[in-house]
Amino acid sequence: MLALGACSAPPPPPPPVPHGYVEGAEETAETQSRLVVADGGGAVRVLDLLTEEVRELAPVPGVREAATDGRFAYLSDADSVHVVDSGGWTVDHSDHVHHYRAEIRELGEVPLATPAQAQSDKVVVALSGADGQVALLNREPLEKGEIERAGNLRVRPGTAAVPYEQRVLAMSDTGVRVLDRNGAETGRIAEPCAEPTGTAVTRRGVVFGCADGALLVTADDGEFRGEKIPYPSNAPRATEFHMRPGSDTLAALAGTDGAWLLDLSQRSFTHVPTGPVTAVNAVGAGGSLLAVGTDGTLRAYRQDGTEIARNQVVAPGGPPPSIQVDTSRAYVNDVAAGTVHEIDYNDGLRVARSFQLGGQAAHVVETGR
Repeated sequence: MLALGACSAPPPPPPPVPHGYVEGAEETAETQSRLVVADGGGAVRVLDLLTEEVRELAPVPGVREAATDGRFAYLSDADSVHVVDSGGWTVDHSDHVHHYRAEIRELGEVPLATPAQAQSDKVVVALSGADGQVALLNREPLEKGEIERAGNLRVRPGTAAVPYEQRVLAMSDTGVRVLDRNGAETGRIAEPCAEPTGTAVTRRGVVFGCADGALLVTADDGEFRGEKIPYPSNAPRATEFHMRPGSDTLAALAGTDGAWLLDLSQRSFTHVPTGPVTAVNAVGAGGSLLAVGTDGTLRAYRQDGTEIARNQVVAPGGPPPSIQVDTSRAYVNDVAAGTVHEIDYNDGLRVARSFQLGGQAAHVVETGR
């Protein structure tokens, strides 16, 4: 028996894990775009933009804000952030991407002063509360359906902590601190940022809005540096940035009657005199600025400020909408009508589809990108 056992063949090795394999998810050939829509009355819905199927989730009364990191939606009510796994996301490997779809899941809530801002990388999610408290969540358990708190930080109230290049950037009263994942300070950005508000993560670095312009923070071999991009005039400052994910061109309101385009490749601001406007976003490098006026008309502008298309998509005088932008479409919500319009911004702002969701489509974010 011993001789027989010694001569028996070893068990075969397990098959190799295919490149891009994610347990519990299906890899797909196209982006799994979904809209997470929160009703002013508490209803929460996830709209699959490929199948047009709508999934009703548990209500979240009193939603004040919605944010996303591309997969998860973070819905802020009076004192907590509700986390929804939209089940659609993209993994970017620079030279190629993987698209995934999985079940839509409600993961629970995180106690936090709201409305909250959300930023994440592959390791950690930073939820920044209105009072400056930051909850750090481990990303891997979140992807498995569990909320696991990694730690807590504090930033200047009204600003956001940003995971970036294996560190966390945190705004303080004296500027941007560079922290490790345990919250210990490892460095500071020398360039000051007075009266900070507004944050965006781009391919070229992290943008912080300052009183005198935008502070672009980059990293090279673990060394962090800041570069100020000043405003070209005394026009009102930007307070919140909007962009297409993966882009390096940002849009922001400039007071109530204009907009800013921030081109990070050129390190320059351009002021676009749009007239009274309530929502803006930017298509991307070389593309147009999209703006919804107080009259409910969506307009497209070239970077030199020339209007090139218009289409009235929202009733005038209603609650302000938002504009979500991806690589081929924009989504504008008519809050009072409970409708989200899909806009082909490459075809004269044509309304490609309209989704009647009912109630009030007060807060919208797009995931899957």
